[in-house]
Amino acid sequence: MMPQSLGDSSPEEFRKQLHELADWIADFRQNIESLRVAPDDKPGAIRAQLPPQPPEEGEPFEKILADVDRLIVPGLVHWGHPMFLGYFGWTTTAPGILGEIITAPLNVNAMTWRTSPAATELETLVIDWLRQWMHLPKDFDGVVYDTASVGVMHALAAAREEAAPSTRKRGLVGAGAPVFRIYASEQAHSSAEKAAIALGLGEENVQRVPVDAEFRMDAAALREMIAQDGQRNFQPLAVVATVGTTSTAAVDPVPEIAKVCHENRMWLHIDGAYGAGFAILSECKSLTDGWSDADSIVVNPHKSLFVPLDFSVLYVRNLERLRRVFTLIPEYLRGDTVEAQKNYMDYGIQLGRRFRALKAWVIWRSLGRTGMVARMREQIRLANLLARWIKTDDRFELAAPVSMGVVCFQFVGGDQNEIDRLNSQIVERINAAGRAYLTQTKLRGRTVMRIGLGNVLTTEQHLRDAWELIQKECSSAGSPMVRP
Repeated sequence: MMPQSLGDSSPEEFRKQLHELADWIADFRQNIESLRVAPDDKPGAIRAQLPPQPPEEGEPFEKILADVDRLIVPGLVHWGHPMFLGYFGWTTTAPGILGEIITAPLNVNAMTWRTSPAATELETLVIDWLRQWMHLPKDFDGVVYDTASVGVMHALAAAREEAAPSTRKRGLVGAGAPVFRIYASEQAHSSAEKAAIALGLGEENVQRVPVDAEFRMDAAALREMIAQDGQRNFQPLAVVATVGTTSTAAVDPVPEIAKVCHENRMWLHIDGAYGAGFAILSECKSLTDGWSDADSIVVNPHKSLFVPLDFSVLYVRNLERLRRVFTLIPEYLRGDTVEAQKNYMDYGIQLGRRFRALKAWVIWRSLGRTGMVARMREQIRLANLLARWIKTDDRFELAAPVSMGVVCFQFVGGDQNEIDRLNSQIVERINAAGRAYLTQTKLRGRTVMRIGLGNVLTTEQHLRDAWELIQKECSSAGSPMVRP
């Protein structure tokens, strides 16, 4: 057997493989609707088909790609499928895929300006583009992370340092810090608790604030909770207000929350992972009310602004507040830092950083603001259309106000515990059949069905097909059909 070359693939072989891969990607996107949305394999079934021992010799790319077709594709939940209606939909697009493809061969490390000037300056540019679209004041600047969970951890680290200035060097105990409290609504994402765990603040010190009839944080209840905690010698640190909650896409009353934060000298972080992107629509500009009073805000363009996973931007009013917490330059990097330029490694725990800004730049140039706005308006139209269909079938009712691209609804009538079981069963049966994918959630202790729109491939007909599946499953569950 001839030994493998110690270099890379030959240019001719690589070009051939790229053409094969390009055809594979185009075929996959063209035919994705013919696939099951979710697999029906039992746990362990995929791994059982894979060799337990690592390969000793190299294998041809064609064989590897064939195994992707044979083993990997059938074993995935296809988030890019037009009938995937879970979570917040998904933003897979052709320009986004092209941006990822361009990023891979460059494979730069965007940790400092000197290690990759174009990566640093492009990141700064797309962060400012997004700032302008979201109508954030100029004193907000940002940094790209992978997810909003990482963003909130960094924001709360900055809040902690300002409340106990020597924590960075001495730790909470050494700094003599009090027991801090963080406040988020009952509907807020669990990332607040994870951040508290990582930062040594304690999961139990994230206090969940009651919500109103529209699942928005109750600002009066927040003020009362802070006052009670003060009497018990807890120190209020931060509030996480949500613009687009995970279950219902509710929008907390940020202006009222900002007043509470100002009164108590607290950090205000806005989790706009899903909802903040909708601020680029003129009719949704009211979403930005109170944002200028925030200390930080996070938005995930991979949820609503068509950038492939993962791409999240944390904005901080006066970004130097974040840099003061995390800047640390070891001797082996001193030659690669330029003080007059932004070094993004100074704004978080990561040293190595992917060139994420490139894919955002490609897709935002490809679609433009008008192209994104048109697609987002279609998501909103479809969500409201589904709501109208729900209202014409007396077996169902909306469980929350329709917000952006999210619709929560439930089967009604009969014993409540049985209804909860049927709502869950409808979702599970539809997902098991593989023709569509929904999610379920709990609202006020009741199980409800949830549809999230966001995929550019999802049309009105796809939504109609999904609604018919839901109606059919409801009838199969033994409920009589009642229509006006």
